[in-house]
Amino acid sequence: MQAKSDDIITVNTVGEYADLFGCPQARHPLFCTCRLSDVRDYVPVGKPVRLNLYSVAIKDGTTCNARYGWRSYDFSSGAINFFAPGQMHCWDEHTANSGRWGWLLAFHPDFVRKYPLGEKILRLRYFSYEVDEALHISDSERKTVEGIMDGIEGEYLQGVDRHTQDIIVAQLDVLFCYAERFYDRQFRMRSNAEPDILVRVQRMFRQHLDERRGEFLSVSAVASELNMSPHYLSDLLRSQTGMNTKQHIHAYLVDCAKVLLANTQLSVSEVAYRLGFEYPQHFNRLFKRKTGITPSEYRKLT
Repeated sequence: MQAKSDDIITVNTVGEYADLFGCPQARHPLFCTCRLSDVRDYVPVGKPVRLNLYSVAIKDGTTCNARYGWRSYDFSSGAINFFAPGQMHCWDEHTANSGRWGWLLAFHPDFVRKYPLGEKILRLRYFSYEVDEALHISDSERKTVEGIMDGIEGEYLQGVDRHTQDIIVAQLDVLFCYAERFYDRQFRMRSNAEPDILVRVQRMFRQHLDERRGEFLSVSAVASELNMSPHYLSDLLRSQTGMNTKQHIHAYLVDCAKVLLANTQLSVSEVAYRLGFEYPQHFNRLFKRKTGITPSEYRKLT
């Protein structure tokens, strides 16, 4: 069944996925889905699991008190998590699924590879969000998800024929399109609830340059400091400001460089190193791309 290496359980097929999660036997070699109420909780508590599949967990709101950065929000309608192949999972305790609303869904990358969705899914950033950055759905969104999942489940249960894969892939595409729409709504709501997110990001920029002079300010470092995944933070900032984290970092570094060039005798190379650039030429290219002139030319103008 599952291959084990260094106590990591690796799941490569939907059959292994169904066994691990206690789902009914998979009806398709590359795809499976089941309702949470049918899951028998066979997941090994405390054991790390690597799923080499795409998977989606759609759950009711009974355990959806999620922590977002430094604040908590309670959503009672439900939550959806999306996982890409290769991600690691671990469960600290079993959850009783009897009577619960929701579905588990998993499919092998080969299930969508020949379709446009096979390329599109590689660009869906929410497949790399952290578990506590789940999509939290409203009552109306829950009804939309129910309709799509009823269609997927009905097609899955009626038996495999030459149309099954085409129909399920089409419905998965619809589910993922709605997920993008719902995440946009979630980002807008979070921006309203957290209008100071940009202030906090810029404060972190200043602290980094003050305390870690010479160390480059990376997207992953900023996201880690704010307790978010890099993609989630970038998407949140883009929804509020039109710029992602990397663009904000570049803009901030260029502003800092202007101050140093205008007010100190540091050479251009010294400015670059102070701002964390390993190679001055990388700093020069960024500065010119953002300002239209080189650092040396800027200094002459000040």
